[in-house]
Amino acid sequence: MHLPTPRGPLTAALLERLTRPPHGFDAPAVPVASAVEDEDLQLALFTCYELHYQGFDGVDDRWEWEPSLLRLRGELEGVFERWLERIVPRPAVPSAYVRHALTELVTAEEGPSLADFLERKADLGQFREFVVHRSIYQLKEADPHTWVIPRLRGRAKAALVEIQIDEYGGGRPERMHSELFRATMRGLGLDDTYGVYLDRVPATTLAIGNVMSLFGLHRRHRGALLGHLAAFEMTSSLPNLKYGRGLRRLGGDAAACRFYDEHVQADAVHEQIAAHDMCGGFVAAHPALAGDVLYGAACALTLDRLFARRVLNRWERNGTSLRETGLTVSGR
Repeated sequence: MHLPTPRGPLTAALLERLTRPPHGFDAPAVPVASAVEDEDLQLALFTCYELHYQGFDGVDDRWEWEPSLLRLRGELEGVFERWLERIVPRPAVPSAYVRHALTELVTAEEGPSLADFLERKADLGQFREFVVHRSIYQLKEADPHTWVIPRLRGRAKAALVEIQIDEYGGGRPERMHSELFRATMRGLGLDDTYGVYLDRVPATTLAIGNVMSLFGLHRRHRGALLGHLAAFEMTSSLPNLKYGRGLRRLGGDAAACRFYDEHVQADAVHEQIAAHDMCGGFVAAHPALAGDVLYGAACALTLDRLFARRVLNRWERNGTSLRETGLTVSGR
């Protein structure tokens, strides 16, 4: 992945540093506005996190653990975490009721239905935009949640690994969900290179990925990460069914739709494993962290709702949901 284009003074300073060998530096001023909509902050945080995944072309791998960069990342995380705490209530519930509470949280969600729009109304350009947004996470699908495996034990660990085995294709590279998504991108005439559309997606899209990395890279957030994954799995099957129908309506072939078809089937099973065995097993071993599990689920639902609202608002005004950068959303 190439380094992105700066979106403000923070990313301008950070990205310039990363083009040089690792060195200590004084952290630039971190904005304190609405974190989820701050383009500069979310891109800076995404850039810091990406050093723990695939990295960037021309950036020394030693930057991953450079202390001054970690201090900056900590400041960015602090702003993001405080914003999440302001808008997402932290539920308090006895550990024995976590599975029931997760179900209530998911079924109570009343956000705008992006899946309904994509199934029935979206044109091909809008569907392609949606896939561009999702590519920022889907091309590394499951990786943020894998961070938590060595931080678990027993039933919760076994359940998470069971889910992840499916995400990674059961040992078959061509069946990995990230590879199936690449086929969807190619079927829509999009470039399937990892991170190629980073400059086109807005802060709300980056925030969806950033919250996973935030939870995944900190052991103290392991309960929140499990709740986040549970919310993903519990709200996946029906939307993916609608995405597949919408793509077929627009002429998508079997290869392009396979990613969505796979999630309809797999996530119906994963939903039960995630809620009962993974989260249930975790809170049975750590009852004091039951609220963290629900908080993680609520964060996932809240950020997805804000993303859907932004995208639909742009489309209802016949505009693009992507950032206007002078670059087109096109294939290779």
